[in-house]
Amino acid sequence: MIAAALAVPGDIDTVTGGYIYDRRLLEELRATGRDMRLVSLPSGFPFPSPQEMDQAMNALQALPASCPVIIDGLAFGALDPARVRLIKAPIVVLVHHPLALESGLPQDIQDHLWRTERENLRHAAQVLVPSPHTGAILTERYDVPAERIHVALPGIDRPAPVAPIAPVTLESPPLILSVGILHPRKGHDVLIDALAHLADQDWRAEIVGTPWEKGHSDALQDRIRHAGLSERITLAGRVSDRVLAQLYQRASIFALATRYEGYGIVFNEALVHGLPIVSCRTGAVPDTVPAAAGLLVDRDDPLAFAGALRSLLTDQDRRDRMAEAARLAGARLSSWAETARIAGLALDAAAAGRS
Repeated sequence: MIAAALAVPGDIDTVTGGYIYDRRLLEELRATGRDMRLVSLPSGFPFPSPQEMDQAMNALQALPASCPVIIDGLAFGALDPARVRLIKAPIVVLVHHPLALESGLPQDIQDHLWRTERENLRHAAQVLVPSPHTGAILTERYDVPAERIHVALPGIDRPAPVAPIAPVTLESPPLILSVGILHPRKGHDVLIDALAHLADQDWRAEIVGTPWEKGHSDALQDRIRHAGLSERITLAGRVSDRVLAQLYQRASIFALATRYEGYGIVFNEALVHGLPIVSCRTGAVPDTVPAAAGLLVDRDDPLAFAGALRSLLTDQDRRDRMAEAARLAGARLSSWAETARIAGLALDAAAAGRS
């Protein structure tokens, strides 16, 4: 098969949904026999310094026209459009979600990222997206022709039995598990506020995720303390795969008050572990979380989020029905091999210059 490349900003072993997607995609493409080269771009994207922009453009422009390259959207959407035109390699861009849709960006930054990503997408031979929702956003707001878009849903690694750190039983009180980087978009502040409305109920909660934005972890810890919930909510930060597997096994409910998701790999993880889900009606979440397995509310609404959690905490039968629906949905999820198969089609189409 043709030689190809995957260009990723920063460390591909970073623990976020986007980087997990990149890493598993690279592994599975190599497993199919493709000669895949990893091109490591500077970590400053999507806000690179001039030096980092030069390094990235030099690396990408050095690729020959015979080597199609998948460029992660975290970098691609912020590249200098005038220099993207000079890249000889056929481009497949992987858009996890458009950069301008990140939470908390000033309007001028949003406008800048929308313009650069829209312009750069004109020079992509093919486009990979992790959900139909993201594909629709690109056709509607970024003028990407639908025939250039390939929907490559994230795969799932089936949970394997792990040696217990402690006896694996459902927690009493019930454990509410939230997994997502410690970033404003993930809505952990909303979850904490929602849990403050449930002080009369019996529960404890673990929030797991790599600290991502400076000061945000401290702000969340302050929020927990001011709510008087320090004994009930653990802000765990990043944990090992083994500890996370234990938490999924011991949890009763998965909760993520996200403000936006281009897909949300953690929902797949919750489903394969048979966890009922409480989340928000935003982005790709309604397409990702089956109605029978999840309760979705408007984003930034702690009272509504608390109400959904309360309904599961107080109704064991409902929780059991949703857990069974989650298990059934998890059993139907696709594999990373299928994700790579679709990405391979995009690479071949880019190399051949066809839609």
